[in-house]
Amino acid sequence: MAHPLSYVRSLWTVSACCLVLALAACAGFDKPKPEPLEANPATLAVKEVWRINVGATASPLEMRAVGSTTLWAAASQGEMNLIDAAAGQVVARTNAGQLLSAGVGADKKFVAVVSRDNQLIVQSEQKEIWRQRIASLIVTAPLVAGDRVFILAADRTVYAFDAANGRKLWTQQRSGESLLLGQAGLLTAVGDTLLAAQGGRLLGLNPQNGSLRWDVQVASGRGINEVERLADLVAGVSRVADSVCLRAFQYAVACVDGRTGRSLWNKSASGASGIGGDAQAVFGTESDGKVIAWRRADGEKLWTNEKLRFRGLSGPTLAGGALVLGDGDGNLHFLSPADGKLLNRVSTDGSPIVSAPLWLASTWVVITQRGNVIGFRPQ
Repeated sequence: MAHPLSYVRSLWTVSACCLVLALAACAGFDKPKPEPLEANPATLAVKEVWRINVGATASPLEMRAVGSTTLWAAASQGEMNLIDAAAGQVVARTNAGQLLSAGVGADKKFVAVVSRDNQLIVQSEQKEIWRQRIASLIVTAPLVAGDRVFILAADRTVYAFDAANGRKLWTQQRSGESLLLGQAGLLTAVGDTLLAAQGGRLLGLNPQNGSLRWDVQVASGRGINEVERLADLVAGVSRVADSVCLRAFQYAVACVDGRTGRSLWNKSASGASGIGGDAQAVFGTESDGKVIAWRRADGEKLWTNEKLRFRGLSGPTLAGGALVLGDGDGNLHFLSPADGKLLNRVSTDGSPIVSAPLWLASTWVVITQRGNVIGFRPQ
């Protein structure tokens, strides 16, 4: 969801920043009031079909789909659950034995998480097979693919490990700014190319050896201070064939060719969450709660919905005939992808929905801050 800005430099700096924010609050800066909820038309029939509690999530931990019907969900305390979205049942459960800083990375063989003391922990068949301490803070979920585990650290270093034994295969590092965004960054794959964010740049890497195939500038930070210049690429992309559409924190939404790195289009946008979409359009939530649709072909704006402003929106997911997103009060909103109008709204448990919904087994799956993983289906 669109959480307040968090960033890391050193313990002293973070403490100082917290003090500044606290003083600002005492000075009387009012938080904008959320837009009142409009009447619910309920024109799209939606029903809750199952609910599983996996443990509270103190910070957003992404869920990770594995195959067409199952997903991994983790709690901040370290418990991980493999859930069958069709049946609404836990089919496997394991525990990392550590507090977690990032969500689950998994394929059908390996499961990887990162602890708050920067240990990469890899399991197979619900048993730990190795762990490796990383030098940097990690808030991005690992990517498990091709018998490798890839890590994107907060200092923009990319690591690759052998998934079976933990042997470090390569690292890719570039010097960056001293102030770094403390939320999940972009790390994904398109064909045989690994896509990784380094600040406002998107790198296309050879996953075998870490060599650079291409490099495209998506956003360049501007402003009078380091916070205003943060332009990191955030987790949550929309991919259709080779077209990868993504967000640069507080600066832009853009689409690139994921195989060649060619920029397709780039539009100014001020959001903090990832985007969703299909072959016709891409969708995003701005930091002030506006929901925007852009034409995928050229980035032209199609519509804007301003009726959810300041409600702490998650990233959106387009599936099942609706654009679905959560808010900070635990509501799930179903919008028309054609014009952004409300189709339905359902409640969960009153706590924030902490990541973009997943669509699995004809089911919208969401996770709340209280650790409820809930499945909804169109009726």
